[in-house]
Formats: sequence, C-alpha cells, structure tokens
Amino acid sequence: QVQLVESGGGSVQQGGSLRLSCSVSWHTYTHYCLGWFRQAPGKEREGVAIIDNDGDTSVSDSVKGRFIISQDYTKSTLYLQMNSLKSEDTAMYYCAAHFREEGPCYPDDALERGAAFFYTWGQGTQVTVSS
Repeated sequence: QVQLVESGGGSVQQGGSLRLSCSVSWHTYTHYCLGWFRQAPGKEREGVAIIDNDGDTSVSDSVKGRFIISQDYTKSTLYLQMNSLKSEDTAMYYCAAHFREEGPCYPDDALERGAAFFYTWGQGTQVTVSS
C-alpha cells in the first residue's frame, strides 16, 4: 500500500512563506493525481492544488497566484510552495493520492470532485499563519 508522509508545516507571520513536502512511497502506477488539501477547525476539507503524472496542475482560486504545486520524480516527493500567506490559510494540510492502472487523471476534474476522489492520505501537517 502506498504511503504518504507530509512535512514542512509550522508557524509563520502573515506575508511569509512555507514549503510543504510529501514523500510518496515506492509504487508502479503510471497514472495518478497527487494533491494538497487543507482543513481548518469546523470547516470541510478543501482542495488546494492537484498535479498529475504529466505535471499538469489545477489550483484553487483561493490560493491561485500564491501557491505552487510541483513534484520531483527522482525523489518521489510532492511539494507545495506557499507564498504571501494569509491568516485564512491556517489549517491542517494533507497530501492525497489517486492512482489508476490505466487512463489519465485530470487535475481540474480531481479538484472539482474533491476529497472523495482521493483514497490515499497522509497524516497531515499543521500550518499556522499569525497576523
């Protein structure tokens, strides 16, 4: 079973930056979507950014222009570069994966379908932005 392990969370002042990492254990899937989700207390888990095996991405409007999702194939690691952080970005951030044996995974579709589309999750890393 593929495992995901997040790191890089922490506390930062408004306007600052953080980079989250998600280590993806070894697998043989050639088609997948990897994504970042976040959940603030009392709120639903929301999609932040998705990337597919070809490097195509989809980013939530709430973070567009500030957050960048990327992956390093050689290190099997997913990243989320978060810039210009705001207090409303405070949440637990989760890495998630949707693997498939064949057929592409479309990031726009995955983001729209949300958390239910993803069935492998990390434990989460806390991000706190203070004003």
